[in-house]
Amino acid sequence: MTQSDMPTMRSRRLGSELRRLRVEAGLRVQDAADALECGHPKISQIENGKRGIRPLDLTVLFKLYGVEDERQCASLRRLAKEIHKVDWWSNQGPMLRDTLKDCLTLEADSELVRTYESMVIPGLLQTEAYMRQTFSVHPPERVELLVKTRMKRKELLDNQGGFCLRTVIDVPALHRIGGAPDVVRGQLEHLQQVAERPNVKVQILPLDAVLPQDQLPPFTIFRQRGEPPADIVWLEHITGGSLLEQRQDVLRYSTAWDELTAAALSPAASQQYIRDLL
Repeated sequence: MTQSDMPTMRSRRLGSELRRLRVEAGLRVQDAADALECGHPKISQIENGKRGIRPLDLTVLFKLYGVEDERQCASLRRLAKEIHKVDWWSNQGPMLRDTLKDCLTLEADSELVRTYESMVIPGLLQTEAYMRQTFSVHPPERVELLVKTRMKRKELLDNQGGFCLRTVIDVPALHRIGGAPDVVRGQLEHLQQVAERPNVKVQILPLDAVLPQDQLPPFTIFRQRGEPPADIVWLEHITGGSLLEQRQDVLRYSTAWDELTAAALSPAASQQYIRDLL
């Protein structure tokens, strides 16, 4: 299988959604294969994200599955068209792990990103100096690539595509900004400035906050553009990251997010907390 034939994040999302629609319609894989006059393997490959699907075949499946919402149909057609879209990170090669590329795709395709960090400043809110300090354990050439990638990601905050960011930052993350005093001050000032944007909301979780769950890992919930919008959870770890797409998993983290925002300081009080640190 060539690189261009490999499953992409978008092809997996499309396949997963088509599988969901088929199952909800009470149909078998063979039913879809009969409608498209193809073999069973082709449907399985589409649903597993291993191949794309023609617009005409999509229309046939919409009719078979009883999908009548034009916005939903248009959303899936757009996703099918963008399966092999070449993004700015697509040609970075092995220096960027596939899991990171998946995360970048999710981020770029999102209308809303909600992220909780307990020990570091969220990536989209970091200054370049903070990034370099965070990535300092890597070889110099990888540091440059990671910094360049993260700085490019921050362009999403310009809100040209209606992108919104909501963050909850645990207090220890603000006190773990290491390095020279100018790095610390620069990061805090930047955090304060970016929080004033209309499409960005920053809340600080105080040490005395009471949560139903005492220990929560850092997590991000990506709300993908589409009809209906789909939420996907991203858990980052040392060697990459994991995606959670099952409804019960997403619901659990959505509930945790609601608990975090309820326990955190308001955006205005969070701004004051940051000012007091300067």
